[in-house]
Amino acid sequence: MTTKKPITANKQELLDIEKGFWSGGSAYYEANADMECLVAFPQMAKAMTNAELAATASEPNRWRDLDITLKGMVEPGSDIVMLTYEARATRDNGESYAALVSTGYVHRADGWKMMFHAQTPIDAAQD
Repeated sequence: MTTKKPITANKQELLDIEKGFWSGGSAYYEANADMECLVAFPQMAKAMTNAELAATASEPNRWRDLDITLKGMVEPGSDIVMLTYEARATRDNGESYAALVSTGYVHRADGWKMMFHAQTPIDAAQD
């Protein structure tokens, strides 16, 4: 039987960083993403450099009314944390969006950096 170790990462700090990815522009991504990040969306799955990822967020405030419900968080090592949550937000064009989201962070000398991010949209019929 394995003993469950307590999570030492600050949950609120990570959620605050995560919320910034929904509202921040390219400078936010540059500051908070690792040198390389693995992403998985229905329309795209690949490894991206920090600059490539930042370029995808050229318009800040793309989302509003963001609601995040944390579903789980694991810390497999003292410098790696994975979290999963349900996100609901409104696009800048007024369209509603809901997804199950997973993000992985690695702790570097200058703080937590996103190194993995995946979104699976939730079908509106399932709401």
